[in-house]
Amino acid sequence: MKLYLPSDEESTLPLVEGVKCGFPSPAEDFSDMRLNITEEIVKNPASTFYARVSGNSMINDGIGDGDILVVDKSVDPYDGCIAICYVDGEFTLKHVEKHEDHILLVPGNKKYQTIRITADNHFVIWGVVRYVIKKL
Repeated sequence: MKLYLPSDEESTLPLVEGVKCGFPSPAEDFSDMRLNITEEIVKNPASTFYARVSGNSMINDGIGDGDILVVDKSVDPYDGCIAICYVDGEFTLKHVEKHEDHILLVPGNKKYQTIRITADNHFVIWGVVRYVIKKL
């Protein structure tokens, strides 16, 4: 998994709101509003980073190989969140399930095993995934 920091450069692109999934209406006007995508998805710049996904253990959650994650380290991990976790020297992306005496890291693909975390593991929840950017 490769980690990246967001760029400080500001860039805005045209924004079209209310895109219909039905029949288009030629009478609708185009907006001249603009969107800075970094401003939209990075709420805490000092604690946000991007990560490129490697593998398909989260494919059933819509996260696949090559996708880019927007990860915020300032968000408190919650039960069921998708997070980048550091376990015994390696990073992994999983659902976090908190239990009384252990934590389970659950993949979004049944072909992969759940990881049980106990006090014996060197474990840190690195950051909570806020957005997934994917190429279609």
